[in-house]
Amino acid sequence: MTTQRVKSGSSQSIPEPIPDFGAGTKGKAAHPHPAGRIKHGFSVQAFRMLLFATWFHTVVFTIHVTQILGSPLYVINRDYYYAYMALTKQSFGILITTITAWFSPTVIRVSGDKSVRGQLLQTKDGRLQTEFPERLIMMANHQIYTDWLYLWWVAYANKMHGHIYIILKESLKFIPIVGPGMMFYGFIFMARNWAKDKSRLQHRLQVLNKSSHGGPLSGSQGLDPMWLMIFPEGTNLSANTRNGSKKWADKQGIQDMRHQLLPRSTGLQFCLKELKGTIDWVYDCTVAYEGVPRGLYGQDLFTLRSTYFQGRPPKSVNMYWRRFAVSSIPIDDPKQFEQWLIGQWREKDSLLEQYMQSGRFPADDGHDSEGEPALNGNPGSQMAKGAGFIETEVKLAHWYEVGQIFVVLAAFGLVFNILAKMWNLVFYGSLEGCG
Repeated sequence: MTTQRVKSGSSQSIPEPIPDFGAGTKGKAAHPHPAGRIKHGFSVQAFRMLLFATWFHTVVFTIHVTQILGSPLYVINRDYYYAYMALTKQSFGILITTITAWFSPTVIRVSGDKSVRGQLLQTKDGRLQTEFPERLIMMANHQIYTDWLYLWWVAYANKMHGHIYIILKESLKFIPIVGPGMMFYGFIFMARNWAKDKSRLQHRLQVLNKSSHGGPLSGSQGLDPMWLMIFPEGTNLSANTRNGSKKWADKQGIQDMRHQLLPRSTGLQFCLKELKGTIDWVYDCTVAYEGVPRGLYGQDLFTLRSTYFQGRPPKSVNMYWRRFAVSSIPIDDPKQFEQWLIGQWREKDSLLEQYMQSGRFPADDGHDSEGEPALNGNPGSQMAKGAGFIETEVKLAHWYEVGQIFVVLAAFGLVFNILAKMWNLVFYGSLEGCG
């Protein structure tokens, strides 16, 4: 950080410091990087990049081969097919958890209002434990590309990381290996053309609404567990999308958001109508990353390079949770639903403004209506129900869970090896008999 100086006794005031946005790197900018100076030199960055790429691509390739090997189950038994794919989806949840824990460790600060009291817990070893229902719709504001990684980790904390479904843009399905893998997962790709998207979305939601007929991963109510994740803003916050949101607000004659994009209601309303009767709750998460200055955007600060290779992840990722009963949401009236959704986004905007000013979201104090503490009956938790903030980090419950990723492929390899030996024994034995 550099400072302009004036001579002692001058009538001029001392100018404000001119911070170095790159925190030690070249280039002009208006703000320092919120995560501080670069922690790793070029050679260490290159080494970290190599390790990152090796681990990521090894696991993704392993998962995809595992998916292909299990794909014949689709024509044999659909319930076993979806259960098998749920296991491979758990593997991807483990992958992103380890990637975050190893390459971009950061403080995760979680709180919520009284609607989620007793469902945000902390284990004795400090991990987050969530006790959300097995079927829900999860919506969130979209700040940075990493939002879905942290939300998937929340599903891991609920043992639901094999049952998460994400609505995302269609272009992502063309990414080699990753794209086809997400198609195996049953993710829903949207072209942002409702005439084209409606039938595709309806088909996927109908699949998620079908009874499981006693499959190996059936839920308690005869339906497969499902967390459907949707970002109603449609894309993450940036200078371009900020301008687009402003233009849309002006066109609609409404006020734009300060810290988010205006949400679009059509897709979420359609999901709620299609899933009516099989889900009871919508869970809402407001996400904020520490240190993003007003007028700047997290995606420009916390890039892939800075977050994973330079050692400059966000100092903290903050989450504020609420839930809404589906029965209380006007899902049958498009206009009323749009007003309801925009109203929730304005509340989220106020929460983000509070975060900007104080560095914290609010938190339920864990007291009931009479002022007495609402104690948590879970013996594995140290937290009162919803009392204050949970500060934790992204990590696995057990290090050996990593082995789960390779179990299926190893089992196929073992079976193939045994069959190959049996073939050799029979084939060469018959040749010797002929001789």
